[in-house]
Amino acid sequence: MTDSPVLPGLEASGWAGDYLARASGGDLFAGAPAEMAPRWRAMLDRLSEQGQGDPATLAGNVERQAQDLGLAFRLTGDEQERPWPLSPIPMLIGAGEWTRMEQGLMQRAELLERVISDIYSGQSLVREGKLPAAVVTGSPHYWRVMTGAAPPRGHYLHFYAADLGRGPDGEWRVLADRVRTPVGVGYALENRLALSRATGDLLGAMNTRRLAPFFADLRRGLAVDCQRADPRIGLLTPGRFNQSYAEQAHLARYLGLMLVEGDDLIVSDGRLFVRTIEGLKRIDGLWRWMDSRFLDPLAFDGESRIGVPDLYDACARGGLMVSNWPGAGVIEARAFAAFLPQLAKALLGTELLLPNIATWWCGQKRERGHVTGHLDELLVASAFDRDAAALGPARSVQGSTLDADQRATLLEAMARRPMDYVGQEVVKLSTTPAIVDGRLAPLPFTLRVFVARDGLGQWRIMPGAFARLAAHGDIRAALMGEGDMSADMCVIDSQPVPPDTLLGFGLGDGGAPAIRRIGGLLPTKAADNLYWLGRYIERTEMTLRVIRAVIGESIEVDMGPSSDSPTMARLAGQLALWGATGNAAQPVGALCAQALGDARQPGSVRALMGVVANIGEGLRDRLATDFWRLVRLPLPTFDGAVTETLLDAASRMIERISALSGLAAENMARTEGWRFHDMGRRIERAITGCRLTLLLGSDWASADDLTVLLDLHDSQISYRNRYLTGPSLPPVRDLVALEPQNPRSIAYQALRIAEHVAALPTLRGDGMPEEPQRLAGALTATLVPLTGDMLTMAALTDIESRLLALSDAIGQRYFLQVRKTEKVEGAELLS
Repeated sequence: MTDSPVLPGLEASGWAGDYLARASGGDLFAGAPAEMAPRWRAMLDRLSEQGQGDPATLAGNVERQAQDLGLAFRLTGDEQERPWPLSPIPMLIGAGEWTRMEQGLMQRAELLERVISDIYSGQSLVREGKLPAAVVTGSPHYWRVMTGAAPPRGHYLHFYAADLGRGPDGEWRVLADRVRTPVGVGYALENRLALSRATGDLLGAMNTRRLAPFFADLRRGLAVDCQRADPRIGLLTPGRFNQSYAEQAHLARYLGLMLVEGDDLIVSDGRLFVRTIEGLKRIDGLWRWMDSRFLDPLAFDGESRIGVPDLYDACARGGLMVSNWPGAGVIEARAFAAFLPQLAKALLGTELLLPNIATWWCGQKRERGHVTGHLDELLVASAFDRDAAALGPARSVQGSTLDADQRATLLEAMARRPMDYVGQEVVKLSTTPAIVDGRLAPLPFTLRVFVARDGLGQWRIMPGAFARLAAHGDIRAALMGEGDMSADMCVIDSQPVPPDTLLGFGLGDGGAPAIRRIGGLLPTKAADNLYWLGRYIERTEMTLRVIRAVIGESIEVDMGPSSDSPTMARLAGQLALWGATGNAAQPVGALCAQALGDARQPGSVRALMGVVANIGEGLRDRLATDFWRLVRLPLPTFDGAVTETLLDAASRMIERISALSGLAAENMARTEGWRFHDMGRRIERAITGCRLTLLLGSDWASADDLTVLLDLHDSQISYRNRYLTGPSLPPVRDLVALEPQNPRSIAYQALRIAEHVAALPTLRGDGMPEEPQRLAGALTATLVPLTGDMLTMAALTDIESRLLALSDAIGQRYFLQVRKTEKVEGAELLS
């Protein structure tokens, strides 16, 4: 690339032109084939135009698209998710180079499959001396209990990832093999989606190969190993606090898989079932995203709290497809890299087309002598992905960085337990351009490339990769570190690539699936989350309405303290009861500012919105990206005084809540999931309606009390259109509590709740109503005959108690005591 010119028209902006000028020095595209230079120049030229010559503008465009897609991740120990760091500049690989990489990856995937199969079945490699027994048994990911437990169709691997590095000489090496959890494949897909949105037709104009066919092959490959023609497959996640939960939820949604946690599943008679609101439903396959040790506390690690008891039994009986098969992670040990070249010759009859970095296992005398004799030239690492003496928390150290004492300590540890160590060559990695501090700069990168079985059992390579760009630290770490970035990797063809998407690919033989008009199964945990999401959204809205009423009332009384107005004092006291403020007697400005923005108050708007976001994270596979955009918007800022600024802050938040309600009303399919979400809102609104009517609609209510009560129920206009006089107690009670056409009334909520409960599935075979149906029917029967002049405070208190009992009954039937569904007479288990 010594002849790379400065891009035309970029001399003024400087960023791309300066980078390409420096590229003539040979270090910025180190290792890239010369024939790709024109493609790089054309791409950077186009990106510069889109960013108007400003790297920050380009980076901002991509960042916004990543945020709109809900991309996020966690580092170990993080409580909150971090924005996904996506480079706006993709990495390019030509079709010819990629073909050679594909061949090497398919060969390697087949080799790993055969090695794992031998370890857990015939064990001929160890018996014949081709593989030391200690390399197998020394791994914490080897599970003796899986010996003899054969997977369906004999496939131990359905999915495989390889971390690749390219040296300055252009040669690709495998840095690590990863089969336990396929972290990164979802991020690779999301990176492509975000970059495509941010750059328009750039990727298409470059003839970039598409990713969708790979995911269709992956989905079919999982399906064919299941036991049914139309299988039910779950993506098993460790939960929303996992580092890559956002990735897992996106993949489940994209592939049409059911996102499940261990608590959602149960094994009965050697079959796996998911707990749903309809009872237990059979699961035919799992794509697991957790380590084998956590899968079954009875068979693997007894301390696991996220697994499924007896899952091993379902595997051993052959009634469950699991990708990848438990115990397959044994192959990830660095010690295996030392033997893969000779195992390729033994099992495949050929040399590796894509070699791994040179590795010496110190459990062999000659190899240990080589490592200790060339310590300054090698990286010394843990052989089995666990702590080893003198290596520190990184579990690896470069020999050249050790002082005399450290060197002596390491050599002593290696002499004491040599089998715990490997020596590996130090690879200088190629670089790719990225925007750092507003300028283009070269960063070293690795690629995580993904391989999957298709419906015919053949290996397919995703024509793209997850590229990790490291600002510092160990580039060979599992995924992302502090300050790292990700990038899309594009395979560039010489001819235009035809359009292709995942739509139209079925789980079976590739034909169009049968048309259905039913929603998917709703796991009990998802129903629980949807229900409480609705309740907390409604609770947030009513808290905001009360805050706005307090502000409006305070302005009318010349901004005096809350105690100056009895109505305001009641509202302030209600905010204190709800936990929105810790002091109901403080000045109005401080009170409302605290109720809006003090996260230390559990009932404040900020705290409630935090709960909404937390619950929403558990529903990531079911909620649209527009939901996240609204939830993640920062709260409006205000100065804490009772001014239009504070009033506007509350009003803008109400508008945001209304937008969330609109998404549910207009975008959610009318499935059981929508019913639980809407039930949650209706029950919360009805309970709050009872409490506010008791507060402001009592027998001694003033005209101000009744006016505010109408405002809180959005019923002021309806009342004025219907009555020519000012607020009067019986008609106000009737309108806000008993009017069946008023969408804010208690009666309206009760009628809608009864409709939802009646439409939900029942587990009874005798036609008798379940407890939620019975309570909902009794509630409506109580409310419908009443009129405003008949409604008493005692009746309102009774209605509130009935609503609370109904909420408890819904929880006991559908959420909290799901194990009871297993004992219901006539419940269908196998479906």
